[in-house]
Amino acid sequence: MTQVFWIDHGYDRERATSGTSRYAEHVAAHLDAFADTVGDISPVGFACVAWRLATRLDPGYVRSHRRVLNATCVRNEYDGGLGAWVTLVAPWPAGLTTTRAWTHDQGWRDWPVVMGQYVQPPARDTARAPHVRATLLVEAPLPLDGLPAAPDGADDVVDGAVRAVAVLVRELNTLLTPMVRQLEPA
Repeated sequence: MTQVFWIDHGYDRERATSGTSRYAEHVAAHLDAFADTVGDISPVGFACVAWRLATRLDPGYVRSHRRVLNATCVRNEYDGGLGAWVTLVAPWPAGLTTTRAWTHDQGWRDWPVVMGQYVQPPARDTARAPHVRATLLVEAPLPLDGLPAAPDGADDVVDGAVRAVAVLVRELNTLLTPMVRQLEPA
């Protein structure tokens, strides 16, 4: 079954110094990142910070499908709602694949794949052949259902961040899994 995002709980527990959660330790060490969100009436800012910390761990607390290049959660400037900006690796558009006359036999290349992962082509390859690497930018609202309220104090930040990330993974999977399945070869 295709999943676009998932939390690797086993790795998280195994790599935690306390034996519980590497992500929880990371959040506890970066409580200052949540300073502007504590006591907020909206859960959006808190969820965005929790997502940012979860995806910037190396390796990430949240893992992603090989087609995901970037995934960010943002506060919508229009209504303050929760939004997602996700960049996906895509195949060439049909307009480029129906005929290859536009290539003039110059050896155009697509995304390189190394060990099943899409990667940036190395400089030596771009010096030898032209590349066209298509992407899709998904900008979409996400529901607030299930997101924990922004905590009133530092004591509740860790548990709230863990819950917020789980909800965001669920909502992003609901949104993107059908699209990623469509993009994957049969």
